[in-house]
Amino acid sequence: MVDPETDVYELFAVKYATHGRTQAANFVDPPDPHEAMPIDYFVWAAVSKTRTFVIDMGFTEETAINRARTYIRCPAEALALVGIDAKAVEDVIITHFHYDHIGNFDKFPKADFHLQDREMAFATGRNMLNPAHGSSMNVEDVVGMVRHLYGQRVVFHDGDAELAPGTSVHHIGGHTDGLQAVRVMTKRGWVVVASDACHLYANMETRNPFPIIFDHGAVLAGYDRLRELAPTPGHIVPGHDPLVLDRYPAVSDDLVGIAVRLDEEPIGV
Repeated sequence: MVDPETDVYELFAVKYATHGRTQAANFVDPPDPHEAMPIDYFVWAAVSKTRTFVIDMGFTEETAINRARTYIRCPAEALALVGIDAKAVEDVIITHFHYDHIGNFDKFPKADFHLQDREMAFATGRNMLNPAHGSSMNVEDVVGMVRHLYGQRVVFHDGDAELAPGTSVHHIGGHTDGLQAVRVMTKRGWVVVASDACHLYANMETRNPFPIIFDHGAVLAGYDRLRELAPTPGHIVPGHDPLVLDRYPAVSDDLVGIAVRLDEEPIGV
């Protein structure tokens, strides 16, 4: 049972990096491979009166340089813009192990890390012999998570799980074997942070997936699962779409184009 006094969350998306690219990099079957279509990189946070969950930790400046991404600010600094002190955060949900989601361990010294059993197995098992999967991982980040496992800071989930009243994780798979989405109760109802279960609105709307795929069928089934978890398609938030910053109200005038409120109704949608 969700208590409206304690279990309803403010929900933020905060941009920390971007990458200029074309449709060819964003779809299995790009409608126009040469058309410009940048993506953004976000971290998310759910904040109630009693608890804070950070969703993913982004990547470091070093990784941005190595992978030719445009780095705006450290994700921990991005979270500070919406009043969250990364050093005090006790719960971080890791949607999956790709490089843009599990960097910056040192910025979250008090956190436990919530992840799927299948993602740890995927990232440390035989699938990493295939460069198509391993190239999206930073080995030092994966090793870092293993170290935190031995440090008793990893919380494993097998499928769907409630982390607290008003916050749950849901195994989706597809993009990676253990990818999970996050569902958060807000004042506008359940909002689903899809992460990379849906990179862009257009991926799900056209059933034309992002091309980094472990299991194509699971990606398409994941779109259906996201719709089951959300009251309406307008309650699903994709993981990398710049349109998120247009569709939701900014946290403040100073943060237009950087941080938005996902617990507010979308603008003009």
